[in-house]
Amino acid sequence: MALLAVVGMASSVARDGGAQKDTRGADARLERAIADVREGARERALGELDQLIDRHPNFRLAYLVRGDLLLARVRPIAGLGNPVAPGGEPLEDLRAEARARLRANVPDGDRVPRYFLKPDSSQRTAILIDASRSRVYVYDTAAAVPRLLRDYYTSIGKHGSQKEREGDRKTPLGVYHVTAWIPGGKLPDLYGSGAYPIDYPNARDRLVGRTGHGIWIHGVPSNTYARAPLASDGCLALANPDLESLAAYVQPGVTPVVIARQVEWVEPAQLRAERDSILARIETWRLDWESGDSERYLLHYGKDFRTSDKDLDGWRAHKRRVSAQKNWIRVTLKDIGAQRDPGAMNLVTVTFEQEYRSSNLSERSRKRQYWALEQGGWKIVYEAPLSAPILSLPESFPDTVRAGKATGGKG
Repeated sequence: MALLAVVGMASSVARDGGAQKDTRGADARLERAIADVREGARERALGELDQLIDRHPNFRLAYLVRGDLLLARVRPIAGLGNPVAPGGEPLEDLRAEARARLRANVPDGDRVPRYFLKPDSSQRTAILIDASRSRVYVYDTAAAVPRLLRDYYTSIGKHGSQKEREGDRKTPLGVYHVTAWIPGGKLPDLYGSGAYPIDYPNARDRLVGRTGHGIWIHGVPSNTYARAPLASDGCLALANPDLESLAAYVQPGVTPVVIARQVEWVEPAQLRAERDSILARIETWRLDWESGDSERYLLHYGKDFRTSDKDLDGWRAHKRRVSAQKNWIRVTLKDIGAQRDPGAMNLVTVTFEQEYRSSNLSERSRKRQYWALEQGGWKIVYEAPLSAPILSLPESFPDTVRAGKATGGKG
């Protein structure tokens, strides 16, 4: 059929596709309908679509596919959407949504994302976004090997990914964290069921000069089921039922959100080896700090190192001066979390609770470091205590509402 030629993707869910199809909601039912069409079972496909529309009456793509199937009873169809899209919505947006939904790429076998090296003790799950496929994956990271729990379709920025500046309408790439939950009742209808702000720009973004703010994971307007793949001003927009389902897996202040242009999948053995490598390096850094040998300790810092107010030379001078005043040092690291950053080559984000005691000072802090491969070895290129995130509004937030919303966000 021409409809399948336009969609141009093989269905990833067969009629007996197993447990995974039961967790993917609307996507799975749409894919089963397409599989039925491919098998010549058009009436069965119509039944799938009728159930989908009954459950989600604002799912415009489902109406479009159903209309094509009905039209095919009387004459050949020229493509997806004959002759016009419902509700005046641009037809190409619906075609793009269909293609994105059918290339979800739920991984087969034991392969896992390369990014989730180690969760901290309070983290149960992690969120991964594949920007190229408009897909959100939710992983259980408490187990020895990350395990896929759910996946959802999402819209991203109108101009794609790799946000660099305010107003570029791109979705950022990197490692972020959910900072809060804003119920939909406190937001304009544009954001649907609610919003999870994330901490863009993070320290890495600021170091390389990126601007912008107010990146959220949020819902969609009540009059639609989903938006086109490229439709936001940089936020991630999920269907409202999917955003509500996501709530079971999100811990504001804890859950990491890793956004990749295209997900890199590896075997579990490779993930474990990379985790062990970076954790061993962190432990060596800790021991060298405790040793009191400031020169050995400073070898762990890269040539481009920055902290909040110092470059490498300033850091060296500061640490040498402080070390000279100590008789002994004890450093304990707890709740270490580590994620490989997909937005930069060979960069790992590390967060931990640090208890520092010495002959003249004791303190506790929550700290973040960035470790990068430099001449074949891991080096620290950023280190600073974590500061409280600032909640900011998305660029899409209506100006008429912005003035009266101190707790809003940007989309």
